[in-house]
Amino acid sequence: MQRKRVLLHSKKRRAILGKIIVYFLLVVGAIVFLVPFIWMLSTSVKPPEEVYIFPPKWIPSRFVWENYVKIFELMPTGRFLLNSLVISCLTMAGSVISCSLVGFAFARLRFRGSGILFFILLITMMLPHQVTMVPLYMIFSKLGWVGTYFPLIVPAFFGNPYFIFLLRQFFTTIPKELDEAAKVDGCSIPGIFARIIVPMSKPALGIVAILSFTDAWNDFMGPLIYLSEFTKFPISLGLRAFQTLRVVQWELLMATSAIALIPVLVLFFLAQKNYIQGIVISGVKG
Repeated sequence: MQRKRVLLHSKKRRAILGKIIVYFLLVVGAIVFLVPFIWMLSTSVKPPEEVYIFPPKWIPSRFVWENYVKIFELMPTGRFLLNSLVISCLTMAGSVISCSLVGFAFARLRFRGSGILFFILLITMMLPHQVTMVPLYMIFSKLGWVGTYFPLIVPAFFGNPYFIFLLRQFFTTIPKELDEAAKVDGCSIPGIFARIIVPMSKPALGIVAILSFTDAWNDFMGPLIYLSEFTKFPISLGLRAFQTLRVVQWELLMATSAIALIPVLVLFFLAQKNYIQGIVISGVKG
């Protein structure tokens, strides 16, 4: 009996020690990831003469909050943010609508060649973006879309292979008995999709919305290729514009970067629960 108690106590100690090690590693990892963010915020409120000093100062001698005003005076930063918001919101809407419809078709509808089409879809996930860059540019050039937002927004309404695969895997976890019961009650296939599948798939749809918004917000190569007018630039190209000045003012660049993070952070914190739940459900049950 005494030996069992000793063994039990030893197991508890090992479990506690394991948790301590895990939490320690998590804290260290969090600090490592937060260092660049903290440095960005610190630099954004520094006076110009303290940006390049060595050793670097984490806390500036005086906080220059005017840097956040200058970025709107020196560049049309507000316009950049509005352009990014329009592109990202429309891309998010297109991705959620198109990917959910295609994912529903692959998960619930059985038709000839569906397996081959889904296999082709999976193959397209392996193609790097650089391979399709030139053909897409030629297509959009023939359509007269170069210089507009259409090449950045319209493709989202034709689906994304990764999002389609994610939603298809999630939809297969929803019992098909619900579809059969709805059909008995006279519900059509669009009705099943709108009244059963969509309400039960909010976590997965939420993660698609978050990821598509973030991808569009951070996209640099697409706007760089298709946009030439300065007033149409999103914030990703707007940040690059600060580096084309005669002298790079890093404090202003960091201030703009901090402002550019706000919409993504707000979206993540508002949908944090759905984001984590969607990752767990889609990754485990799929």
